[in-house]
Amino acid sequence: MNILLNLLWLIFGGFIICLEYIIGSFLLIITLVGIPFGLQTLKLGMLALSPFGRQIVSSPCTGGCLSTLMNLLWILCGGIWISITHLLLGAVCCITLIGIPFGMQHFKMAGLALTPFGKTIV
Repeated sequence: MNILLNLLWLIFGGFIICLEYIIGSFLLIITLVGIPFGLQTLKLGMLALSPFGRQIVSSPCTGGCLSTLMNLLWILCGGIWISITHLLLGAVCCITLIGIPFGMQHFKMAGLALTPFGKTIV
């Protein structure tokens, strides 16, 4: 069932979201300062490629204070807007009964987009 949902996800916009994340990631990685942020954007892109059947969990050894500081910088430099975009897309998807599973995946991605440091995708 997850394979079918992931395939439908890719057809109805997931592939475009994934490409946007990967392009943004490479643009961030070009700058030396943006490498940690580019890696987190790449993590979001890989989740956008196939979100069904995957979960977001906190890492067992989080970076502590550094992870919190990086999440704060992430939120201030654009993470809030990515998260709001996923929340709006999730709300639009949840209008129809068929779109509810896709909306739930956008809500899951919104949580990761808000604070990606210290979390892994399983």
